[in-house]
Amino acid sequence: MEVTDSNLQSLAGYLEQTLSPDASVRKAAEKFLESVEGSQNYPVLLLTLLDKDGVPVHLRVSSAVTFKNYTKRCWRVTEDEGDKIHRNDRTTIKQRIVGLMLKSPDQIQKQLSDAISIIGREDFPDKWPDLLQEMVTKFQTGDFHVINGILITAHSLFKRYRHEFKSQQLWAEIKFVLDNFAQPFTELFNATMELAKTHAEDPVALKVIFSSIVLICKIFYSLNFQDEEEAGLLEQVKSQICDNVALYAQKYDEEFSPQLPSFVTAIWNLLTSTGQQVKYDMLVSNAIQFLASVAERPSYKSLFEDPSTLASICEKVIVPNMQFRDADEELFEDNPDEYIRRDIEGSDVDTRRRSACDLVQALSKSFEGPVIQNFSQYVAGLLEEYGKNPSSWKSKDVAYYLVTSLAAKGQTQKHGITTASSSRCKCKSNSKSRCNKILMVFRSQLPKEALVASLPCLMKLLKATSLVVHSYAAHTIERLLMVRTPDGKTAAISLDDIQPLSTDLISGLIEGLNHPGSAENEYIMKALMRSMSALQEHILTVIQQVMGVLTQKLIIVSKNPSKPQFNHYLFESLCIGIRTTCKHQPQAIFTFEEALFKPFTDILQADVQEFIPYVFQILSLLIDYHTSGTVPDTYMALFPHLLAPALWERPGNIPPLVRLIQAYIEKGAKQIPVENVNGLLGVFQKLIASKANDHEGFYLLNSIVQHMPKEVVSQYIKNIFILLFQRLSSSKTTKYIKSLLLFFCLFAIQYGPDALIQNVDGIQANMFGMVIEKLFLQDLQKVSGSLERKICAVGVTNVLTESSLMFQTYNAMWAQFLQGLISLIELPEDTNVPDDEHFIEIEDTPGYQTAYSQLAFAGKKEHDPVAEVTDVKINLARQLHKLSAAHPGKVPALISAGLQAEAQTFVQQYLTAAGVTV
Repeated sequence: MEVTDSNLQSLAGYLEQTLSPDASVRKAAEKFLESVEGSQNYPVLLLTLLDKDGVPVHLRVSSAVTFKNYTKRCWRVTEDEGDKIHRNDRTTIKQRIVGLMLKSPDQIQKQLSDAISIIGREDFPDKWPDLLQEMVTKFQTGDFHVINGILITAHSLFKRYRHEFKSQQLWAEIKFVLDNFAQPFTELFNATMELAKTHAEDPVALKVIFSSIVLICKIFYSLNFQDEEEAGLLEQVKSQICDNVALYAQKYDEEFSPQLPSFVTAIWNLLTSTGQQVKYDMLVSNAIQFLASVAERPSYKSLFEDPSTLASICEKVIVPNMQFRDADEELFEDNPDEYIRRDIEGSDVDTRRRSACDLVQALSKSFEGPVIQNFSQYVAGLLEEYGKNPSSWKSKDVAYYLVTSLAAKGQTQKHGITTASSSRCKCKSNSKSRCNKILMVFRSQLPKEALVASLPCLMKLLKATSLVVHSYAAHTIERLLMVRTPDGKTAAISLDDIQPLSTDLISGLIEGLNHPGSAENEYIMKALMRSMSALQEHILTVIQQVMGVLTQKLIIVSKNPSKPQFNHYLFESLCIGIRTTCKHQPQAIFTFEEALFKPFTDILQADVQEFIPYVFQILSLLIDYHTSGTVPDTYMALFPHLLAPALWERPGNIPPLVRLIQAYIEKGAKQIPVENVNGLLGVFQKLIASKANDHEGFYLLNSIVQHMPKEVVSQYIKNIFILLFQRLSSSKTTKYIKSLLLFFCLFAIQYGPDALIQNVDGIQANMFGMVIEKLFLQDLQKVSGSLERKICAVGVTNVLTESSLMFQTYNAMWAQFLQGLISLIELPEDTNVPDDEHFIEIEDTPGYQTAYSQLAFAGKKEHDPVAEVTDVKINLARQLHKLSAAHPGKVPALISAGLQAEAQTFVQQYLTAAGVTV
């Protein structure tokens, strides 16, 4: 493809067609250009066309855009595809592009500048060493159109330094740029500033000049972004050596002990001579961790027991590395979320402070008395220093951190607790947050009176503008409300304690969400959730205000869910509001529905995947609290849509959907249209086919059997049993068998034991005998859960005592079955699981799947289908008595001939307790 007029004309024609409103014409032209872009001279033709006089502007711009996109696709050489651009074309492009860019109009200049940046990312500086020289020579032209073109290109080229990972290659490139670019760039800056003074009264000129100054500042930022704040190779080597030595000290004690003192000395000298810069943090952290690992070993106790050594460690290692540095203060102010994450959530592993804290704890294990006595003097000294000069608040911060470190040795340690009384101090925001932290750390050791007295102080701190301070206050309130009494039975802060504060507490938390940066503050929302739960019915006085705020928050966050913890506590708070209010004011259910149905509908229609499982759970809760005994029509209109297969493809939807459909069945089984039953059973079939979700399928099936009209379900029972046995034969797991046995027993209770045996034998003659032998006798003991075991006990009792088929057809297995029942009653659960079942098989699901987060306050009430049976032993005895009366002499004979002696003893005990005989 030569650079000729005819080819240029042809290229222009195709570019014109790419702008056509007719999609077929446009796509055909784009396809042709794509087919020829691998030809030699194609990119040169594009550059020639965009520079050719007489060509319409829109085609020149189109040519520039096409060229830029071409470089983006083709300039990088990959192993798979090879080089798509001819070598001569690469050379020609780099020779011409800068000059073309500088003389082109703004629209074209921007496209070519981006192309230079794309090429530079691959070729600069190794394959394009003269680029910078070509650029800086243009600084002398005095033409700001040209200069700005160069600056735009330089900014585009150097901007990547802001996010590139540090490497030797990157440092070499930046050094090359500084060697060749820094001096003329600085001269340009000085000259431009002088021009600004010269043209101070000329707004038009100043606009051009300051556009250059803005670009200069951006370039300056990019060239200085990569500094040496991260550890270099030498620091990394030293840090790794500390790690390695710590490993030897721990694992090869005897062999390594002769060398250890010299390493302790070397690392001690390293710690006392290393600066406070952030780049040394990993080195210092690992070095301190080495000392901590050594201090924990009884065999090295002699290295630290001298009081002067402990004092030196505290003074030269622990206190300096607990200091609140300028870098920490910057994090506190500029990135409070990260500061909180590190401090509250314990993600400060590998920091100086965390390592210093670990060293204090390690020393306290062997030298608790001397350490506390010695370090307490430093605490007193630091607090005294603050007392003399309140501006030295960092001294108090170190004192607080040192106290919490000493206490962290064990949750029962009470040393230094009185320091928490400083929580009313007028001090910097960080000190206030540290006071909160102390109160939070010592909450389990403080008397109840101190916890209650601290709540008003914490509520005041909710008003602080500092995100860290009001977040710490909210978090501390939430933690205090979770403190239990010494016996662990009740909350330390009772309802009577918190009730007088209820209005101010709830209002303070709600107002806290209005602070800048705290619109989705998870700590405030969690504290609100916990406060609502603690206040119980006393929340009713402010529930309207609370629900208004929660609903508005829901509407806002549903448009762009970004804080999963906040969102979870938001939905939990909604659940508490519903449960508490409807428990005392049943008619309030309609108010909640009016407030929530609109945002819930929007969430479902917009398919907000993160929130749909939550919506299903709250809908279940709302149905549960309807007292009419039926499901309202508004919910019933939704029911057919819940059976749509697409909803069940997302694993996160399955548990809440099953919970919701159970609510429908339990409250309105007779309202479910017959035509929807097939869909319901289709869902059941899908679920039991999955090892991950088969238990959910049984939850659904059990609800159907227990609550739906028998005349509706009867026609499907045979197919249900066939599906159950097909899954049993294809993929037998302990979890599945436990669920299957529970279903069999529930079915026997609801439909009668003979119906159970007939349906099993209807699949294959005498199959129920195999079910007894291979399932009940082998795995009944593995059924878990007190209610589940009770249902199984009653179900098996019914089969043994109420089934004519069991007593006749399977008479030979009767005693064995009774033996298995007694084992279920008397023995603990069998928790043995085959080795190959320890890892549940999770089905492959394409793409991202929202995880299911269960709402604790939307939980389903456990329904006991055999509530009339209060004691399964007494029930068994009475049923055996009835059976014996119907078949005189047979039951005692079966028991004495087939039951083990210990089991016979248990049966006799049951009979005696029930006051009956056989």
